[in-house]
Amino acid sequence: MRTIAAVIAGAGLFLAVAPARAHHSFTAVFDGNRPVKVTGTVTKVEWTNPHAWFYIDVRDETGTVTNWGFEGDGPTRLLRAGWTRNSMKVGDVVTIEGSGAKDGSAHGHATTVTLASTGQRLFTGVREGQ
Repeated sequence: MRTIAAVIAGAGLFLAVAPARAHHSFTAVFDGNRPVKVTGTVTKVEWTNPHAWFYIDVRDETGTVTNWGFEGDGPTRLLRAGWTRNSMKVGDVVTIEGSGAKDGSAHGHATTVTLASTGQRLFTGVREGQ
Protein backbone atom coordinates (compact mmCIF):
# COMPACT_ATOMS: atom_id res chain seq x y z
CA MET A 1 0.00 0.00 0.00
CA ARG A 2 2.88 2.39 0.78
CA THR A 3 4.39 1.73 -2.64
CA ILE A 4 1.19 2.81 -4.40
CA ALA A 5 0.99 5.94 -2.24
CA ALA A 6 4.63 6.74 -3.01
CA VAL A 7 4.08 6.31 -6.76
CA ILE A 8 1.00 8.53 -6.67
CA ALA A 9 2.83 11.18 -4.62
CA GLY A 10 5.81 11.05 -7.00
CA ALA A 11 3.57 11.40 -10.05
CA GLY A 12 1.77 14.32 -8.42
CA LEU A 13 5.07 16.05 -7.68
CA PHE A 14 6.26 15.53 -11.27
CA LEU A 15 3.04 17.00 -12.68
CA ALA A 16 3.23 19.95 -10.30
CA VAL A 17 6.70 20.97 -11.45
CA ALA A 18 6.19 20.27 -15.16
CA PRO A 19 4.99 23.84 -15.92
CA ALA A 20 8.15 25.25 -14.32
CA ARG A 21 10.27 23.55 -16.95
CA ALA A 22 8.66 25.76 -19.60
CA HIS A 23 9.77 28.92 -17.83
CA HIS A 24 12.66 30.77 -19.40
CA SER A 25 14.75 33.90 -19.20
CA PHE A 26 13.62 36.85 -21.35
CA THR A 27 17.08 37.15 -22.92
CA ALA A 28 17.15 33.45 -23.83
CA VAL A 29 14.19 33.83 -26.20
CA PHE A 30 13.56 37.51 -26.96
CA ASP A 31 15.72 40.38 -28.21
CA GLY A 32 15.20 43.64 -26.31
CA ASN A 33 16.86 45.45 -29.25
CA ARG A 34 14.31 44.12 -31.76
CA PRO A 35 11.12 46.15 -31.22
CA VAL A 36 7.91 44.91 -32.81
CA LYS A 37 4.55 46.62 -33.20
CA VAL A 38 1.74 44.74 -34.91
CA THR A 39 -2.01 45.16 -35.20
CA GLY A 40 -4.36 42.24 -35.65
CA THR A 41 -7.35 40.26 -34.50
CA VAL A 42 -7.12 38.15 -31.33
CA THR A 43 -7.43 34.43 -32.10
CA LYS A 44 -6.56 32.96 -28.70
CA VAL A 45 -5.80 34.03 -25.13
CA GLU A 46 -4.04 31.62 -22.75
CA TRP A 47 -4.42 32.92 -19.19
CA THR A 48 -1.83 30.54 -17.69
CA ASN A 49 1.26 30.44 -15.48
CA PRO A 50 4.08 31.15 -15.67
CA HIS A 51 3.20 33.51 -18.56
CA ALA A 52 -0.01 34.44 -20.34
CA TRP A 53 0.10 34.16 -24.14
CA PHE A 54 -1.90 36.15 -26.68
CA TYR A 55 -2.26 35.15 -30.32
CA ILE A 56 -3.31 37.53 -33.09
CA ASP A 57 -3.75 37.26 -36.85
CA VAL A 58 -1.73 40.01 -38.53
CA ARG A 59 -2.32 40.86 -42.22
CA ASP A 60 0.70 42.30 -44.05
CA GLU A 61 0.67 44.71 -47.01
CA THR A 62 0.34 41.81 -49.48
CA GLY A 63 -2.69 40.37 -47.67
CA THR A 64 -0.83 37.44 -46.14
CA VAL A 65 -2.06 36.59 -42.64
CA THR A 66 0.46 35.45 -40.02
CA ASN A 67 -0.56 34.28 -36.55
CA TRP A 68 1.72 35.99 -34.01
CA GLY A 69 2.16 34.72 -30.45
CA PHE A 70 3.01 37.16 -27.65
CA GLU A 71 4.07 36.34 -24.13
CA GLY A 72 2.97 38.54 -21.24
CA ASP A 73 3.46 38.29 -17.52
CA GLY A 74 1.67 35.73 -15.38
CA PRO A 75 -1.98 36.20 -14.46
CA THR A 76 -1.26 37.58 -10.97
CA ARG A 77 0.97 40.38 -12.30
CA LEU A 78 -1.50 41.10 -15.10
CA LEU A 79 -4.33 41.41 -12.57
CA ARG A 80 -2.20 43.86 -10.56
CA ALA A 81 -1.60 45.84 -13.76
CA GLY A 82 -5.37 46.23 -14.30
CA TRP A 83 -6.17 43.24 -16.49
CA THR A 84 -9.07 40.83 -16.08
CA ARG A 85 -9.65 37.55 -17.88
CA ASN A 86 -12.00 39.48 -20.16
CA SER A 87 -9.71 42.43 -20.96
CA MET A 88 -8.89 40.92 -24.35
CA LYS A 89 -11.21 38.48 -26.10
CA VAL A 90 -11.11 36.46 -29.29
CA GLY A 91 -12.23 38.75 -32.11
CA ASP A 92 -10.89 41.97 -30.54
CA VAL A 93 -8.60 44.09 -32.70
CA VAL A 94 -5.44 45.03 -30.79
CA THR A 95 -2.07 46.63 -31.32
CA ILE A 96 0.73 44.88 -29.48
CA GLU A 97 4.14 46.43 -28.85
CA GLY A 98 7.08 44.54 -27.46
CA SER A 99 10.30 42.72 -28.28
CA GLY A 100 10.67 40.20 -31.07
CA ALA A 101 11.93 36.65 -30.86
CA LYS A 102 15.67 36.13 -31.29
CA ASP A 103 15.03 33.52 -33.97
CA GLY A 104 13.00 35.96 -36.10
CA SER A 105 9.80 33.92 -35.82
CA ALA A 106 6.35 35.47 -35.39
CA HIS A 107 6.66 35.55 -31.58
CA GLY A 108 7.40 38.26 -29.11
CA HIS A 109 7.25 39.48 -25.57
CA ALA A 110 4.44 42.02 -25.24
CA THR A 111 4.97 45.18 -23.23
CA THR A 112 1.70 46.94 -24.13
CA VAL A 113 -1.61 45.96 -25.66
CA THR A 114 -3.89 48.68 -27.01
CA LEU A 115 -7.54 47.78 -27.60
CA ALA A 116 -8.80 49.30 -30.87
CA SER A 117 -12.42 49.46 -29.65
CA THR A 118 -11.70 51.68 -26.64
CA GLY A 119 -8.13 52.90 -27.03
CA GLN A 120 -7.38 51.41 -23.61
CA ARG A 121 -3.68 50.65 -23.21
CA LEU A 122 -2.80 47.70 -20.98
CA PHE A 123 0.72 47.02 -19.73
CA THR A 124 1.97 43.44 -19.58
CA GLY A 125 5.02 43.83 -17.35
CA VAL A 126 8.66 44.42 -18.09
CA ARG A 127 11.32 41.74 -18.37
CA GLU A 128 15.05 41.94 -17.76
CA GLY A 129 16.97 43.09 -20.79
CA GLN A 130 14.49 45.82 -21.68
